[in-house]
Amino acid sequence: MQSGAILLATILALAAADSPAGSPRTTTSLSPIDTAGFRDGAHHWRNIRDTNRFIQALPGQPAYAREQVREIAANILLFQRENGGWPKDYDMPAVLTDDQKAAVRATTARQDTSFDNHNIHSQVDYLARAFAAGGEPAWRQACERGLDFMLAAQMPNGGFPQSHPSPTDYHAHITFNDGVMIGILNVLKDAADGQPQWDWLDATRRNRAHSAVRRAVGCILKCQIRVDGNLTGWCQQHDEKTFEPRPARTFELASICPQDTTEIVRFLMRQESPRAEVVRAVDGAIGWLRRVRLSGVRVERVPAPKAEFLRHTADFDVVVVQDADAPPLWARHYEIGTDKPVFAGSDAVKRYELAEVERERRTGSAWYGSWPQRLVETEHPKWRARIRTGENH
Repeated sequence: MQSGAILLATILALAAADSPAGSPRTTTSLSPIDTAGFRDGAHHWRNIRDTNRFIQALPGQPAYAREQVREIAANILLFQRENGGWPKDYDMPAVLTDDQKAAVRATTARQDTSFDNHNIHSQVDYLARAFAAGGEPAWRQACERGLDFMLAAQMPNGGFPQSHPSPTDYHAHITFNDGVMIGILNVLKDAADGQPQWDWLDATRRNRAHSAVRRAVGCILKCQIRVDGNLTGWCQQHDEKTFEPRPARTFELASICPQDTTEIVRFLMRQESPRAEVVRAVDGAIGWLRRVRLSGVRVERVPAPKAEFLRHTADFDVVVVQDADAPPLWARHYEIGTDKPVFAGSDAVKRYELAEVERERRTGSAWYGSWPQRLVETEHPKWRARIRTGENH
């Protein structure tokens, strides 16, 4: 009887996807659920060209509003692969055409599942929240399958690869880039801690999530880059055997990366009663972020002739200008050992000035950002004060 109920709920959920946006609902409405976790995939689907995708975004293709939880959840179920994961770089809230839905259904058996670009853990988190609010058995079943997929993807060393199963090349490295490992771990920690959206989860999966988080913290500590014995930050990806920093795409050099370091530190600061080595890791990373903070420079987008590149179109260029009043800024990559900002293009040659990289790559990546600013200025001092108070007790 239970399997029959799940099948019926699945049919009803998929039927919701076939209803036009804004059509009347006879079921109880649900509170809106944040869809921010899908923005990266939606951006890639809508704005970055890739002819290998099994469906392409149409010009001006609409998307469901946050209030349309049932329609979005139905899309998530539609895209879920037989192995429990999801393909990357599609827009979960998109209002799909009948032809697009048919193409998705035709690819269900593919093993193209990837955590890249904040994928899979965002679907799992959304379904957990949807089930907690709406109680649809199909949402719970899909969420459990996605959670099991994430747990199965964890490597013996505690890390997570960019893609699963059977990753190759840099996709097999321990990956922090694009929200991979920390995105997974934040969801697993929520599940392990019994956050409200997970209060329905069974004890076995909760315990597995707790164990996965514990092993991952050990992996993170092993990956932290030391220079002359001093703790710094982390690379976008690390070797799955040696834990050493590793390059990925041609323009992603083995380096120390403030954006990923910021996400890692925030996750480590979530640990209750952190042990001494976690505190040292956090403090070491914060000290490094403070040392490499840039001042007196600003990044500008300036008009430029429209150019068609392989993945994107740009009618602008990116330049770095001197500005004594500019707010703090960090480069995306720092050279290990010198702490100099480094850049690379399609030739994978290390350069020390963004202007020396071809325009296609200058306009195709975020080379500077303020990612660590709030962490360094407010979050870490508050965390330090909190744990210091705990130590005094």
